[in-house]
This record gives sequence, structure tokens and C-alpha cells, in this order.
Amino acid sequence: MCWLENNNQISKVDFSKIANRYEDYSLVQKSAGDILLNLLEIGDNDDVLDLGCGVGNLTRKIREMTTPFNPPLLRGNKGVVVGIDSSEGMIQEAREKSRDLDITFEKRSAEEMDYRDSFDVIFCNSVMQWFKEPHSVVKNCYTALRKDGRIGVQSPAKRVYSPNFKMAIKKIREDPRTKDIFAHFKSPWFFLETSDEYKDLFENNGFKVVLSKIESVKTIYTPEDVFKIFSSGAIAGYLNQDFYDVKIDDDYTVNFTQIVKDAFIQQANNNGEVELIFNRIFLMASKE
Repeated sequence: MCWLENNNQISKVDFSKIANRYEDYSLVQKSAGDILLNLLEIGDNDDVLDLGCGVGNLTRKIREMTTPFNPPLLRGNKGVVVGIDSSEGMIQEAREKSRDLDITFEKRSAEEMDYRDSFDVIFCNSVMQWFKEPHSVVKNCYTALRKDGRIGVQSPAKRVYSPNFKMAIKKIREDPRTKDIFAHFKSPWFFLETSDEYKDLFENNGFKVVLSKIESVKTIYTPEDVFKIFSSGAIAGYLNQDFYDVKIDDDYTVNFTQIVKDAFIQQANNNGEVELIFNRIFLMASKE
């Protein structure tokens, strides 16, 4: 049983089937975002919100999923796709890369969104860790969904969200070039330690949770690629002046970057590869 009936109306969820389907998709070599898209099974006519869309890579994928592949004269209505992000730069790039794709991009934070009964699906990939007010955001998501709508969430979980990254940061904390300034770093991220805690967060705000599971996802990369992954997300926190109560200067930034790069090189095996580990929450919930 899937989320959608043949006529694209939302069906009742078979909890065991959802869990089984998750196991089928939960492959180390498969990206977390793709797993989430597969679980949501977005239909042609679904109105979808990509919450924290970034530059819109996966928003464009969603647009493809909601565009029927019928001859033009037979093509029916397609769902609305909206991407929001709190970064003006991200939104500008998303718009530039998505010209003529019939996607609406808006600069808006999850805490600020005020949609009501507007969407069938909310896709929330690798952004929940940045929520400043998670209860408020989950409540906003519930309000934004129509009855029987669903939300899919994937994000890093647990304080040790990545042992590799944490080992690199331990070097930052200990190195004489960086330790004094890093002592003033205040983590901006929101992490919970158990899948039950994530489940409670959503159920306390009205959702029926279908799936909540933390999985340790392992992939193999070169140290250079591990640093690129670190730079695509984590570094936006670790090298952000807003999260320090002392001034961070160019020397600190240069030293920080070099120490982290060296740490990933030291983590490589004899083949020059790093097993990158991420603890990730996968959560699916519906609005009944």
C-alpha cells in the first residue's frame, strides 16, 4: 500500500508497509534526499512545499515528479511546487537555475511561514538541524498541510551527528592556533538523541507519525570530498561570526580550514578513502 491511490487522493497509511518500504530504500550508496523522495511518492497533482530548498536541486526534481508525462493535449493539471529558504542568495540562485520550470521560490524562514491548508506534501531535507524554534516550525508545517497531507523529514541527528566531523572538530578544540577562539563557539544546531524524541516533537504538534528511525549512514569518499561535504553545510556554522562571542579573523579561518582538511586525511585508510558516517533521522508523518 502506498501513500497515494490511483486517483491521486491521499489514502490511509499502512504503518507496517511504510516501514518495510523504508528498509528497501535504506541503502548506504543511496543519497538521503533520494530516499526521502522515494518514501513520499509525490503524485502528479500534489502541491508540494520544499522547506529549506537551498539552490533548488531537489525542488527541480520534485517539479519533474509532479509534471505528467502525457502528450500536451492530454496533460491534466500539475501540482504547485514552492521552495522556501531563509537565505536570499540561495533563493536568487534557485530562481536563476529554475527558469521556465514553473516553480515558486520565496525567501522565508520556516519559523516565519504562514501557509494554511496549502500543501499536500512538505519535503524537509537536511534542514531541520537549523531550526531555531523547532516546535514552532512543526506547528507551522501542520497548519500548512491540508487534511491527510504528509511531511517527510531527513536531517542529521544526535549530538555526534558525524563521528568524522566531531573528530576533526576535536583537533580544532585542541590546536593552539584555534582553541582559544573556538572556546567561544556556540552551536547553532538542533539535534535530538533518539527517534522517539523526534516522534514526540511531531505528535505533540498534532501529527500522526508513520515512521521515525535514526540510521547510521556510511559512505566512502576521498578526504577531499569529505571536506567538500563538510564545507557544504557544517562550515556555515563553524565559521559564522554570529555563533561566536569573540571576533573570528582571517588567520582563524585559514587555520581552521587547514586543520579540518588534515584531520580528514588522517582518517583515510590504506586505500586513501574515508568511511564517512552520518547519523540521520528519517521521519514520515501525516495530518489526519
